[in-house]
Amino acid sequence: MAVTYRGSSRHNNNNNRFLKRYADVDINKKENKKLRGDPREMDEGLIKMEAKKQDNNLEGVYVPPFKLAQLRKDDVLDDKSSVAYQKLTWDALRKSINGLVNKVNATNIKNIVPELFQENLIRGRGLFCRSVIKSQLASPQFTHVFSALVSVVNSKCPDVGLLLLKRLVLQLMRAYKRNDKPQLLAATKFIAHLVNQEVAHELIALELLTVLLENPTEDSVKVAVGFVTDCGSLLQDLSPKALDGIFEGFRRILHEGETDKWLQFLIESLFAIRKAKFQGYPAVLPELDLVDRDDQLTHEFSLEDDEAGSDEESDDEKMDIRNKTETDIVNLQRTIYLTIMSSIDFEDAGHKLLQIKQYSTIHHLETCKLRNVAKFFAQLLANDALPWQVFSYVSLTEENTTSSSRIFIKILFNELSEHLGIRLLNERLEDPLMQTYFESVFPKDDPKKTRFCINFFTCVGLGGITESLREFLKMPRAIYQQKNMRI
Repeated sequence: MAVTYRGSSRHNNNNNRFLKRYADVDINKKENKKLRGDPREMDEGLIKMEAKKQDNNLEGVYVPPFKLAQLRKDDVLDDKSSVAYQKLTWDALRKSINGLVNKVNATNIKNIVPELFQENLIRGRGLFCRSVIKSQLASPQFTHVFSALVSVVNSKCPDVGLLLLKRLVLQLMRAYKRNDKPQLLAATKFIAHLVNQEVAHELIALELLTVLLENPTEDSVKVAVGFVTDCGSLLQDLSPKALDGIFEGFRRILHEGETDKWLQFLIESLFAIRKAKFQGYPAVLPELDLVDRDDQLTHEFSLEDDEAGSDEESDDEKMDIRNKTETDIVNLQRTIYLTIMSSIDFEDAGHKLLQIKQYSTIHHLETCKLRNVAKFFAQLLANDALPWQVFSYVSLTEENTTSSSRIFIKILFNELSEHLGIRLLNERLEDPLMQTYFESVFPKDDPKKTRFCINFFTCVGLGGITESLREFLKMPRAIYQQKNMRI
């Protein structure tokens, strides 16, 4: 998983400035509370006073009197390594974090944040993530508040912000596969506001929109419209060309005319919002802009990363299953034998064997292996260790690609642009002697396929290599038909 951080290294020295910013908040107000006359609360007060001698995290835990007496008898409260003591502190931390997250709002967030930092967020990072995601799912209308809270925590504890993003992406992918509309709407809205707060990189927003509009349905288009409404203002500033590609997808859905009237009206309303430069839909409200942009840390990763939602606190052991029957090798040998025997001559056999490539079975690989294979091929191509004629086997169309193959192509071209530079990569792709090998990657036989290719490379940040395709689409219809007849 590629994770990049934006911001200055000064964030390590910003604690004093942060505390001064909220100096008007009494962070010790918990200790100023008086015990009531209820016997249960008196017992709770006893356990609080006893626990504070050992660890402040015990505050807020109710322990029945008989259990408290047993703990004192066994001197458990004096032994911090005991299971009972650790359980008490864990329950106290959970209840305290849940209580703070549940009562946060736009008005009191400046009061809640200092109290939250008094808790052990490093130990309770999983508790914090679970509480925030659960609260946001229950109250999506307060997503901008929860995002602001996560933004402040992420600026001081980036590991907590990264863990929350991983779990959120896992929840989103599960909801998408299961067609769980409420969870999908909540997860996409949360990601949109985290992008606005620059906790998540804008590329994850563009990737999510590409997935939603890839095979559009009424539900996926509705989710995409809501997502762009929430974070379109930021995308317009940071990635205007990529946002243009997304709106081209919306425009294509309108032109096809296969959607219901209410959905068409929804898309047209989104175009009107964009025309008004997203007025009324700001990325971040002024009262929730709590972190300086130089201090914010931004995480970048892909939606397809299998490790996105791994639970770092899970004690479940992963079973390592290995196939020692060498079935894959046997199948490969059988395929090679049948290919040779079914060929007319050696040239035909060589041509068919060249088509047995890693790309044709890329969807069988895990995401991590897929990335490594793509980077390996990019290294070979960049150093001319592999002929560029291999691109003739890549067909970049909506019908001939899967999500895995599109990720492979994305990583491959991104790595090539890093190794060669965008100028040299363009020269390679525009080489007249190589055009026959790039016809399937940059198709010009169908305007629909051409637009799909342009939108794909624009969304992955490589719109510069599609200039020839854009010029091709601008050609008059007669010239276009004449060129097709020549082909």
